Amino acid sequence: MYRLPKLLRLVVAIFGMQASTSYASYTLNMAKGVTPVSQNIHELHMIILWVCVAIGVLVYGLMIYAIIRHRKAAGHQAAAFHESTAVEIIWTIIPFIILIVMAVPATKTLISMYDTSDAALTVKITGHQWYWEYDYVDDNIKFTSFLSTNNDEINNKAPKGEHYLLEVDKPLVLPVGKKIRFLVTGKDVIHSWWVPSLGIKKDAIPGFINETWALIDADKPGVYRGQCAELCGVKHGYMPIVVDAKSEEDFKAWVNEQRKATNAATNETDKVEASSDFAIMPPCDESKDKATLS
Repeated sequence: MYRLPKLLRLVVAIFGMQASTSYASYTLNMAKGVTPVSQNIHELHMIILWVCVAIGVLVYGLMIYAIIRHRKAAGHQAAAFHESTAVEIIWTIIPFIILIVMAVPATKTLISMYDTSDAALTVKITGHQWYWEYDYVDDNIKFTSFLSTNNDEINNKAPKGEHYLLEVDKPLVLPVGKKIRFLVTGKDVIHSWWVPSLGIKKDAIPGFINETWALIDADKPGVYRGQCAELCGVKHGYMPIVVDAKSEEDFKAWVNEQRKATNAATNETDKVEASSDFAIMPPCDESKDKATLS
């Protein structure tokens, strides 16, 4: 009898220590997000949650009341009835009405999730083993995004950073306040582009192009992180997604910088190719040319 309090104190101490370290930012509810779709999903989630809470309270409340009020110890006898048509009609109609109430906002949310019309920007996203490729279709900008977490952290030779396995060398840069259309596909196996704050989780399937969209709130610039959400191989956990949401002015400046870098790289490539072509040309033999002309 004396060991039990010690055991309880040990358990409380262990859970308290974990809560103060590992679960410092732990939350129970779904995050709202920074796009209309993610906010609609959150509202839908809350509606369904409270409907389930109301049903649970009603059902378990009636069950507990019946157990206590009509218990055998109080002298009650079990009712002898076989069926009730009225009760069966009621418990068929009420769930039907509840489903209709839930279906209306769910349908509206699903329709809005697939409406990619009137987009100001189109970005093609391609999943590779194991990195992401981003192609700004309208701006001739294309680059790859790899995990940038230090190998010492991965191999437990150094302390884990704040964004362990959630940092990349080149983030996907997007403007706030503009509707962005995403074309998601895969190069080798099935991946899944998932950014919870944007309310997006879209499979990247080789040979298929899936569409989705996002409109980041104009007052919510910042960095939003995600991961590949489809088991795609041994390095599935090394495919983070980082979205850098910028103001319209900062985004335009970034686009100009990328265009300059692309043009400079293209010019350099052209120079190398031109010099290579000139180097392999045969030397001109003037004597042969004069003999031919004569």
